[in-house]
Amino acid sequence: MSVSDFMTKNLVVAQPEMKIFDAVELMKINNIHRLPVVKGEQVIGLITEGTIQSAMPSKATSLSVYEVNYLLNKTTVADIMVKDVRVINPEASLEEGIFQMRQHNIGVLPVVDGNEALVGIITNNDIFDAFLKITGYNDGGTRIQLRIPEDHKGILAEITKLLADNDFSILTVVVNRKELETIIELQIESRETQKIEGILKEANYDVFEATFISKKV
Repeated sequence: MSVSDFMTKNLVVAQPEMKIFDAVELMKINNIHRLPVVKGEQVIGLITEGTIQSAMPSKATSLSVYEVNYLLNKTTVADIMVKDVRVINPEASLEEGIFQMRQHNIGVLPVVDGNEALVGIITNNDIFDAFLKITGYNDGGTRIQLRIPEDHKGILAEITKLLADNDFSILTVVVNRKELETIIELQIESRETQKIEGILKEANYDVFEATFISKKV
């Protein structure tokens, strides 16, 4: 899975000469919290609700309302934008994007191609959406969690064969290897939760959760 699979491609951007009030209005209209700043097609900065808030005069200021409005009307995006912007390539793995965001404690990465042109943006919300898609949460079906005390080669093949032999189709598989055990979570395209649970228990698998999840619209 690459960044391009989950990035936002319908971009809303700011120009460096844009006034702060206009940038705020653009965020409100589009219900977003940050704007890449572009010159031509290249990213030259980033403006967020946080950077705008930091640029606002404090409540303790001695400036009048008129003076504050005059000051803000004169302030442009270029005056307060973050100039040192981390970016990522669309072909980079989703995991690399997550690592970069965690490593640098940031919530957004502009996505640029080989010519440094902005082609997308990936945010923490895009990451959450990717997780829901990967785990099959929105698809619905039967979710099974198995506790495997002694992991071994071929365990997944054994489980998938057992289910396939009983005409069940697996939508997603998530493996969580803990220190003392391995948890395997299966999303199965079926409403027959009890039947699936029974088949797995009969084959001596430790089923500690079996639930049906409705498809999310």
